[in-house]
Amino acid sequence: MQDGEVVQLVQGERGTEKTYGDPVEAAEDWVAQGASTLHLVDLDGAFEGERKNATAVAAIRDAVDVDIQLGGGIRTVEDAVGLLESGVDRVILGTAAVENPDIVADISAEYPGSVMVSLDAKDGEVVVSGWTEGTGLDPAEAATRYEDLGAGAILFTDVDVEGKLEGVQTGPVRRVADAVDIPVVASGGVATLDDVRALRDAGAAAVVVGTALYEDRFTLEEALAAVAE
Repeated sequence: MQDGEVVQLVQGERGTEKTYGDPVEAAEDWVAQGASTLHLVDLDGAFEGERKNATAVAAIRDAVDVDIQLGGGIRTVEDAVGLLESGVDRVILGTAAVENPDIVADISAEYPGSVMVSLDAKDGEVVVSGWTEGTGLDPAEAATRYEDLGAGAILFTDVDVEGKLEGVQTGPVRRVADAVDIPVVASGGVATLDDVRALRDAGAAAVVVGTALYEDRFTLEEALAAVAE
């Protein structure tokens, strides 16, 4: 979400966005089509460090009865706990986890399994602040570290293919999945049902699909059937 609308960016770059309307209407539509989890990202929060789509998130939470995982602009334990207590099921930490790894342990101690650490990789390096700053961290090594700190899952986004609808790279996903025992959710590049299957076969416990669904490359029902094969 950006400026109160559903958007998709190409490789996380502002100015490349395509809009898809009202977040609440989109959420209700995906749930009606069979979604059991909604993956929400406050892009304004990711870029600017301040959650600007909180009203939309609250409206979605009130409108649907499925699991919600939220990232973007969550910078403190207080931010995370407030969201978890308001009904968000999982908080996604990226920049905050890199800058202060202990935040993962602090939140997990009170809410076990509620932290999904977002490792967004560009050219084999974890990037933060809306994918604009390199960290020098290796994604697989970082995943192991956060598992030890109590993370319940890893969200691995391949920025090199994100939003391009040109297919996935399974190698980086497999490497992260092989490094940890907690679930790894793969994101980035999905354009076909074969991409969904390939990420599953690479070890991903789940796949985030955005642009391909909004651009009608396949339906959510078809994607759910593909991973159930």
